[in-house]
Amino acid sequence: MTDRQPLGVGMVGYAFMGAAHSQAWRTVGRVFDLPVHPAMAVLCGRHAGNTAAAATRHGWAAVETDWQKLIRRDDVQLVDICTPGDSHSEIAIAALEAGKHVLCEKPLANSVAAATAMTEAAERARQRGVRSMVGFNYRRVPALSLARRMIADGRIGTIRHVRAQYLQDFLADPQLPMMWRLDRERAGSGALGDIGAHIVDLTQFLTGEQIAGVSGLTTTFVPERPRADGSGQYARVTVDDAAAFLARLTGGAMATFEATRFAVGRKNAMRIEINGSAGSLAFDFEAMNELQFHDHTESPDTGGFRRILTTEPSHPYLEAWWPPGHGLGYEHTFTHQMRDLLEDIATGTDPAPSFADGLAVQQVLDAVERSAADRSRWTEVSTP
Repeated sequence: MTDRQPLGVGMVGYAFMGAAHSQAWRTVGRVFDLPVHPAMAVLCGRHAGNTAAAATRHGWAAVETDWQKLIRRDDVQLVDICTPGDSHSEIAIAALEAGKHVLCEKPLANSVAAATAMTEAAERARQRGVRSMVGFNYRRVPALSLARRMIADGRIGTIRHVRAQYLQDFLADPQLPMMWRLDRERAGSGALGDIGAHIVDLTQFLTGEQIAGVSGLTTTFVPERPRADGSGQYARVTVDDAAAFLARLTGGAMATFEATRFAVGRKNAMRIEINGSAGSLAFDFEAMNELQFHDHTESPDTGGFRRILTTEPSHPYLEAWWPPGHGLGYEHTFTHQMRDLLEDIATGTDPAPSFADGLAVQQVLDAVERSAADRSRWTEVSTP
């Protein structure tokens, strides 16, 4: 591609993730020096009025109410999928077969079968120069990108332990109305897939290893919720409210995971700590500009965890932002995601995380659910 060639983006979905992605598409070209310019060509949603209002608010040039029409548009070269998981596979495969690059929100799909079909379609498209990425945005937190670099450089030695949590409380009120995230047909799973997928992906991203086996437990605390239509009737919750599991990594490390939307007082506490033979790293998203590091090769007299403030221009992604000490926020992770994707498309590089990476996460989620349903056994993660 030539310098600053426009690349038309069509986005399907405009709610929470759609707003976050819109912010990133508006911002990325104004912050980073990119080889292509993202043009916010068209926004797609089922309801014309609501979609038009969202397009005006977020800066999209046109509106569609049929995602198939969006894919057929000549001014769209990249399709950004921000819908619930039940529609990811159909939209992504159609876009890839039409020669459109694809960014798909996580989790990649609601089942291993759907994720496998998407991954196979992505590989066929890749051979024609069409790129795809799954949106695990937390990989783009500067502190976590730095942690990956430090682990790859051997700063903590051989990995022995991983403990990861994702704690929220937005469902703790039992009178909160029913929503699509509580419907298995649309969401696939509950806390496990919604937020647990992030810590599964981060573990595999940071360590460079795969989760080989699990032993899981899931539970639903509130089995019914009021319908959102105000009818006074109740709907059955068909997903987990919380999930926890033990895991073994391919390199031999032991790991523990917990994902819940009922941890009262915790808003977005995504935490991960990795202990190695030569040191440890710890991170909490509620202090996202900080990375805790312990160098176990130091003298015990001066050792211990120390805070790394990840706001230096030498830290990942920070060269384009503010002077040292001026922190970033949640929305910047999406801006970084768009930057990496656009650069990869321009250079013909395979983006990461790939659909294959998304499939690997889905295989872990599936193993946890199978283990939890069995209640008695260690469950191997099935891989192709």
